[in-house]
Amino acid sequence: MVRAGLAGKAIGRGPVLGATAIPAASVVAASLLSALPIVSASGWWPNFGLLMLLGWRMLRADAWPAWWAAPLGLVNDLVSGAPIGLSVALWTALMLVMDVVDRRTQWRDYWIEWAVAALLIAAAAWAEAHVAGLAGAPARASLVVPAAIIEILAFPLAAFIAMRLDRWRLGR
Repeated sequence: MVRAGLAGKAIGRGPVLGATAIPAASVVAASLLSALPIVSASGWWPNFGLLMLLGWRMLRADAWPAWWAAPLGLVNDLVSGAPIGLSVALWTALMLVMDVVDRRTQWRDYWIEWAVAALLIAAAAWAEAHVAGLAGAPARASLVVPAAIIEILAFPLAAFIAMRLDRWRLGR
């Protein structure tokens, strides 16, 4: 019975080289997707960097400390063209909220994680629209709500990608 449990696993196989940098590199790579030459008048393009950040944070709370959200947010601001500091502050606040959620909950299943991510994504969309409104851009609900819905529906894909990357990086 013990040998059957070892079947299919390589003995001595461990994490890949640079396994600690893979979560941050995947968030940066997801942020770089906003540089693709896709033109949209309505702003429906999801913030893939935020989705990957939430996907990794929901999967592994120990992937990086909460302060890593600031440099990752800075990269997202520089690539996406958002006001410098918006993603820095927003992502740091979301990571702190996730720390509080982790301390308050004993367990979470798939649906609870998706609901928490949906609330955080909606809060981030509202904050980004509010900052855009302060800067003089039209921040109507008809532009913000569809983009937030697309982002919420894209979260399971980001969580799946984070899960597959985590399995690969840990050698499982």
